[in-house]
Amino acid sequence: MFLSRIVLRDLDSIDSPASMATSKKVVTRDEWERKLRDVKIRKEDMNRLVMNFLVTEGFVDAADKFRVESGTQPDIDLATITDRMEVKKAVQSGNVQEAIEKINDLNPTILDTNPELYFHLQQQKLIELIRVGKINEALEFAQEELAPRGEENQAFLEEIEKTVALLVFEDVKNCPYGELLDVSQRLKTASEVNAAILTSQSHEKDPKLPSLLKMLIWTQNQLNEKAAYPRINNLSTAALEDPAI
Repeated sequence: MFLSRIVLRDLDSIDSPASMATSKKVVTRDEWERKLRDVKIRKEDMNRLVMNFLVTEGFVDAADKFRVESGTQPDIDLATITDRMEVKKAVQSGNVQEAIEKINDLNPTILDTNPELYFHLQQQKLIELIRVGKINEALEFAQEELAPRGEENQAFLEEIEKTVALLVFEDVKNCPYGELLDVSQRLKTASEVNAAILTSQSHEKDPKLPSLLKMLIWTQNQLNEKAAYPRINNLSTAALEDPAI
């Protein structure tokens, strides 16, 4: 947030009548770095931001080590991270039934109160049956478990039709819905499961850090229209790069 406040403050000054009379304002590296140094950020706030990322993304060992080194306490029991990551790993490995059982062991209300998530897990189970060539079992599962849900929900029905269409093609990976067999589909379902578990634990489903980085990019793009200044182009290094003037 502190970077966005700097940029927005500069935008306000550039929008003044005096600055509008000229072309783009040029902000030197020395001036920009001075503005950055003037912003005071508490170390505790930065530590909480790091802990939020580690907890949300499931880096339990790193979170525990960071807790010891920084004294920053996580807002959930770290033991629950291991359970959550086991569920996520099961989905990513295609072991959907195992994931469902682990979710119910963790908190049975998650699937009871989230029919869309349960449907997507069942859909993923159907995809896995098709992947390994268990055609008869896949058809039976689709008819008994998924078809009734499609009758109640049009969006579910469309997803069922796309998935069952995989059975029509001999080369399923090259059919119109072949992306359902891609690893990215497993990751998508696993991400949805991860978010649901976090929500059930009264924790944000997304880490704060990526949102702050998106805000940084947005504010830099806004400022680019009115000023030439040292900006961060490589988020991994956060190095300031002088503008082309």
